[in-house]
Amino acid sequence: MAGFQRELARQVIVLHIRIYACVSGLQADSDDEALHDLRIALRRLRSLLRPLRSEKLCAALEQVAGTLGDASGPLRDLEVLANELEKQSLPLAARRRRAHLAQSYVRLLEGLPLKRLLILLDDWSEDQRQALRLGEWQARGKAVAKYMRKQGRQLAEALRDPAHDRHRLRLLIKRLRYCNEAWPQHADLPSAALRALRYAQSALGDWHDHWQWLQRLHTEPDLAPCAEVWRERLQQAEAVADLALQALLEHFPEAPAQS
Repeated sequence: MAGFQRELARQVIVLHIRIYACVSGLQADSDDEALHDLRIALRRLRSLLRPLRSEKLCAALEQVAGTLGDASGPLRDLEVLANELEKQSLPLAARRRRAHLAQSYVRLLEGLPLKRLLILLDDWSEDQRQALRLGEWQARGKAVAKYMRKQGRQLAEALRDPAHDRHRLRLLIKRLRYCNEAWPQHADLPSAALRALRYAQSALGDWHDHWQWLQRLHTEPDLAPCAEVWRERLQQAEAVADLALQALLEHFPEAPAQS
């Protein structure tokens, strides 16, 4: 148990430092990938803590990280869209999005979600030590293994649902993959299954981008020149994603029926 706690504390400290570096890059406007890297750090922090949400400290930090992730998601989507518009030779449309992004970065940096996250991270080590002293800390590696088994069952069921939702499948795949990467010593996911998850996530991500861009056409008329190529690429992405999901079936079989 002590080793598990030390590993958790070590990873939180590493991610704390990484988040500060990303925030500094955003503040200085010195790193084009700062927001993307911040979201990766938040994702890793949440994946680290999500199986341990029975602990109050873990639940509080995971929730605040999720709130900041939700707040930063639309900004990252806009960054990706601006890059796509430049590739489609629509520089004016791209510049409009980047101008909006500049204002949004400021609001994100000055917003409560980031401030709350940094406060909790600053206090984490002492709060964890105090919980240990008071006997209030129960987190163990078996909680991670239990969480991974549950996520695997949910993914297996969703893959076999005739009316499966690609959005939900993408979320389930991300949760399973990132938790495995956060706690590889407590997860028994075979390397072939992990590779299949990564490929399916990438394929679904490509599908999701094009799906989302097409939804914007209703309210952003300057995107109209991209409509035809995006529709064509969406169909291609759907086909690739469906094949990737089909390949996952062998790695995530149905749980045996209970008598």
